[in-house]
Order: sequence, then structure tokens, then C-alpha cells
Amino acid sequence: MKSREINSEHAPVAAGGYAQAREVIDGNRTLYISGQIPVTVDGKIPVSFDDQAQVAWDNIKAQLSAANMDIDNLVKVTTFLSDRKYALLNRRARATALGEHKPALTVIIAGIFDTSWLLEIEAIAVA
Repeated sequence: MKSREINSEHAPVAAGGYAQAREVIDGNRTLYISGQIPVTVDGKIPVSFDDQAQVAWDNIKAQLSAANMDIDNLVKVTTFLSDRKYALLNRRARATALGEHKPALTVIIAGIFDTSWLLEIEAIAVA
């Protein structure tokens, strides 16, 4: 898959490690990843935001791997946070998970299905 970041000079600069848009130039497969929750394979929910974010990103990576893809295939990520107070922790966790890769990104503050979950992450990947 080839893709490229798009950051128009006629819109605000993307702050926080993402692209304002991402163009897929030649994708053959699209993977829509449902909201991945901070629950481990054995059903445990970590207490801290950092640990929950790690689990949610691990779950994203597991879905990508099952489709023979990786982080570089992500073109769009939407993160739902249970509270605005997690915004900076979320940014740090996302930067750790994505490295230099910059998909298009949305972060939404919302009530989440299970009150013990502090975030949920959904994504779209193209190969």
C-alpha cells in the first residue's frame, strides 16, 4: 500500500502527531477495526489510563496482525476518551504505539459503554 500525508497550508497545522488527511494511492484491501477496548485476552481491565491505553493499542495491533497488516497500514484512527483529563496521556500512548506513522485522527470525549473503560479505539487500515 502506498499512502501519503496531506496537510493543506490552507488549514490549521496538525498538532500532536497526526495528519490532517491521509491519501491512499493504491490500496487493495481495507480493514475496518471495531472499537478495541482495554480488556486483555483473559478478561482483565487494568486500572491506570496508561495501562488501559497499552491494552487497547495491543488489541488494535492484534487485529492488524490477524489481517497481515501493521501500524503503517492505519489510515484513520478514532479514539473515544471517557474524560478530557486523559487527553495528554492519550497523546503520549498514541505516539508510543504509532511511532513516526501519522494516520488521520479524531479524538472524542464520550460516555463509554463500560464505565471501567477509560478509552476505546477504532481504526481503518488499508493494504
